[in-house]
Amino acid sequence: MPTGIRGRTRTRRRDFSLRRTAVGFALAALLLWAGGLLFRSLWAGVGGHPVLWGALALLGCAGTVLPLRRRHRRRRAARLAAAVTEAAEDLVDTALAEIDEAAATVRQDEPVPVYEPGYEPECEPAPVDFAALDPYAFEEAVAELCRRDGCRDAEVVGGAGDLGADVLATAPDGRRLVVQCKRYGPANKVGSQDLQRFGGTCYAVHGAEVAVVVSTGEFTTPAAEYAAACGIVCVDAEALAGWSEGTLPPPWELPATVAGPGLPEPA
Repeated sequence: MPTGIRGRTRTRRRDFSLRRTAVGFALAALLLWAGGLLFRSLWAGVGGHPVLWGALALLGCAGTVLPLRRRHRRRRAARLAAAVTEAAEDLVDTALAEIDEAAATVRQDEPVPVYEPGYEPECEPAPVDFAALDPYAFEEAVAELCRRDGCRDAEVVGGAGDLGADVLATAPDGRRLVVQCKRYGPANKVGSQDLQRFGGTCYAVHGAEVAVVVSTGEFTTPAAEYAAACGIVCVDAEALAGWSEGTLPPPWELPATVAGPGLPEPA
């Protein structure tokens, strides 16, 4: 070798290897597959949370910084990637803390109001045309009035063989209440014979402590006199309307024969 010529070290190029190329493609495919699974898991776990989406975007930026930088800027890119990663981790921690706080909050149901006896509704009850009801519906309406005013066990027992009792109940003070319902029109009045038949069974058969006759019509004077003598409370159409609308107390709080202005006052 001539002395005036400086020696050169030649880099020998590697020969093409099918095996190395196949292995390289397999590794690249494996990385892509793993990256896809990771992205899919992150997509399912984010759940539409905007803070987590921001964190993923920052992480994606951090993952693309290094490959795009040249060798002499790798350190700078590494510092930038570390800062972005730290910011993303802070965002993730904040989002997870918010999710945990929301999950730990237990929804408290609104308290259900408990209405004590004597509760009065804010709106006045609508008037009811009791005369337009059929006999069974009239008995049910009277039983419902009893329940409304504190007789929780009021039930309709009228029918064949009822022996004069249409509604049985227990008054709020514990007395046994026996009610007979007379759905009469304006031309018909409850007479003394009706009261005598009811008076003969309400005490002896049904054990009444409060006996009441409720009618959609009026009572004759002899019927009112018999009721006063036997301690039966008579409720005519006008008194029934007052009871229904809340302007009059329930029958078990009234003296005997109180049934409206057409009857004599009790002694």
